[in-house]
Amino acid sequence: MIFDFVEDDRFPEFYKKCRNTGTFFYKKAVSREYTDSYFQEEYKKQYSKTYREDETNLRNLAKKRLSLLAKYAPLEGKLFEIGCASGYFLDEAKKAGFAVSGIEISQSESAFARSIGLDVATVSMFDYAKDDKFSVICAFFVLEHFPDLEQIFARISNLLLPGGLLFLGLPSAAGPVFSTNPTEWFKTHPTDHFYDFTPQAFKKTMQRTGLEVIHASPMSYHRERDKGWKGQLPEFLYRKLADLTCYGDTIHTIAKKINNR
Repeated sequence: MIFDFVEDDRFPEFYKKCRNTGTFFYKKAVSREYTDSYFQEEYKKQYSKTYREDETNLRNLAKKRLSLLAKYAPLEGKLFEIGCASGYFLDEAKKAGFAVSGIEISQSESAFARSIGLDVATVSMFDYAKDDKFSVICAFFVLEHFPDLEQIFARISNLLLPGGLLFLGLPSAAGPVFSTNPTEWFKTHPTDHFYDFTPQAFKKTMQRTGLEVIHASPMSYHRERDKGWKGQLPEFLYRKLADLTCYGDTIHTIAKKINNR
């Protein structure tokens, strides 16, 4: 068992906290259907354009992620993405040298990914039945949506080759908003996010899954969100401290499979 959640005395209305890892379970979270409208209407409300209209930015982000990944492994072998949407990251990974495949539950997005030549199945991770082994498994802002994350981590570990890498984008409960303005954090907390990690909690979670975290870094810097002393630092010092401590509202993290199962 990875998680053992008990009531959190600091935030009894919102959280249970794992005494094994320090991971938070958001008590108010509810599952939702990720229909095609998520990538159109909802995405546009947040970013002023649909997912497809944002292709250039998404491909540039994919290239940055691949540059980060290249620091820890050659860009080769089999790469699998959970929740690949239109397939922009997979397509860039394919260009970089990977043999790629993925899953996406949106009918329209998975169909679009197939239309550009990608091996993408319209299925959830719970129903993915293949027993392929992968050098790299990626999921960007996906895992926090699963109510039974323990089952997903077991499945991921089984699909990873020994020495394989798990590359994630995650919200973090150790960034400026949670740390200095928790009222705002809970006010804006997505209703479909079941789990909130800190970098340290994720490290402990991976250890219990047979993986070792080898990289963690903030995805962006938001000094203006920090209501404490860090927010008063000059920008260059704030960024340096954020890099040293993985201090960000969203983070990238890479873990390596260290067992042979």
